[in-house]
Amino acid sequence: MRNHTTVTEFTLLGIPETEGLETILFFLFLSLYLCTLLGNVLILTATISSSWLHTPMYFFLGNLSMFDLGFSSTTVPKMLLYLSGQSQGISFQGCVSQVFFYHFLGCTECFLYTVMAYDRFVAICYPLRYMVIMNRRVCSILATGTWTGGCVHAIILTSLTFQLPYCDSNQVGYYFCDIPAILPLACGDIALAQRVGFTNVGLLSLICFFLILVSYTRIGISISKIRSAEGRRRAFSTCSAHLTAILCAYGPVIIIYLQPNPSALLGAIIQIMNNLVTPTLNTLIYSLRNKDVKSALWNIFHKRGFSVKNK
Repeated sequence: MRNHTTVTEFTLLGIPETEGLETILFFLFLSLYLCTLLGNVLILTATISSSWLHTPMYFFLGNLSMFDLGFSSTTVPKMLLYLSGQSQGISFQGCVSQVFFYHFLGCTECFLYTVMAYDRFVAICYPLRYMVIMNRRVCSILATGTWTGGCVHAIILTSLTFQLPYCDSNQVGYYFCDIPAILPLACGDIALAQRVGFTNVGLLSLICFFLILVSYTRIGISISKIRSAEGRRRAFSTCSAHLTAILCAYGPVIIIYLQPNPSALLGAIIQIMNNLVTPTLNTLIYSLRNKDVKSALWNIFHKRGFSVKNK
């Protein structure tokens, strides 16, 4: 029997093949992160403060903004710390937290995009019954279900990963704690955790993507039956932002999984796109391309500026 030292801290080795680029990457990622924070706070402010945005579509958009704030904040602050020359170490408990919140919010994203696709399906295919079908109670149940489902998913994966003993090596060959980077460091049998993780993540993603495709297929059929060009344009504009966000979220993941032997650098780029670039793009998609959100923000700042001027 060999003596083992129990790991109490992991060392994150960072983004592969980026030696010497730390300063450039720091300012680039910091800019994107600040844009994500600002954009999502503005969207939340608009959806909460403006009474005419208290509809199912903007209720779920507010949930998406909360998700984007949390998802980017799970990994980016630690990445910025080591890019600025700070310690690359992360405590065992901090690593557990990263894995849990990464998968909790990642799974919630899949469920939330699926719910938003269903919301657009009801709005386009059953416009007269939309507010009856998507009433407050239904919206609350769907939102609670997405967050609860994500939490259950994360608890299963995190408990399977960290019930294993970790000893000797603590060098994580990545820029944050993720299951594929952590499991090879375990001293025990990792086969069960690998199988459950691959099946759980893969199956949930495929089911959500399939349901989204079904919803938008039905939406496309309904739009094609609208006789007026103006009606078709308005119907398409109501779901174009959501479609763009879905492509930004699923596109990079599909690209990397189609690669037979993806490189570590490509994997890191895809993860950064999901963790940082997609939340930033979501704020641009749902604010700059949405007249209601822009109008609500204009009214909020106009009123605040007017009140300050009166004082």
